[in-house]
Amino acid sequence: MAIRNEGPLAHVKVVGRRAIILNANEGNALFKLFYGKPLAVSKPRIDQEYKEPLVLSLYEALYLCKKGLITVELGGSTVDCEELKRYCENISHEFSVKYRVYEHLRDRNYIIRGGIKYGTDFSVYTLGPGYEHAPYVVTIVPKSHKISPSEIVALGRVSHSVRKRSVLAIVDEHKNDVHYIVFKWVKL
Repeated sequence: MAIRNEGPLAHVKVVGRRAIILNANEGNALFKLFYGKPLAVSKPRIDQEYKEPLVLSLYEALYLCKKGLITVELGGSTVDCEELKRYCENISHEFSVKYRVYEHLRDRNYIIRGGIKYGTDFSVYTLGPGYEHAPYVVTIVPKSHKISPSEIVALGRVSHSVRKRSVLAIVDEHKNDVHYIVFKWVKL
């Protein structure tokens, strides 16, 4: 879903590994665009309004910051996107590689959620949660990483057991480029 930049929609406070929107109206506006999740709501529905704060991942926060859709507060001060990026990179040494894939997919109108319950980096939707089950699970590796055959088999086993296509996202950090390999298991 493409977003038009008409100025910031929300103010976000970064706390640890999350970004929180306290204003319910601001949070609902972004949730309807498939960003974040209302706090303590196990299966939120896109067609409902919530009073709870909206919790964003740091990937979502940086993406929305770069698009000019949020203002960011960190440690009591408003920060720009570069300062937020540095903060994220200090928290996770893999942040830049994973963010590159997040941004690449979001720019192509995919909806991204965490993939931890599938043992992957992201689960990826074409229509969005509530409209479909995520058809893809994405594992991210830098181009310099040598992937073993057993790692490929492990990727396939998880995705096959949950009926999703497994995607290996390979990030070339020097060229700022992403390539994808999609695995689909078939019975012979």
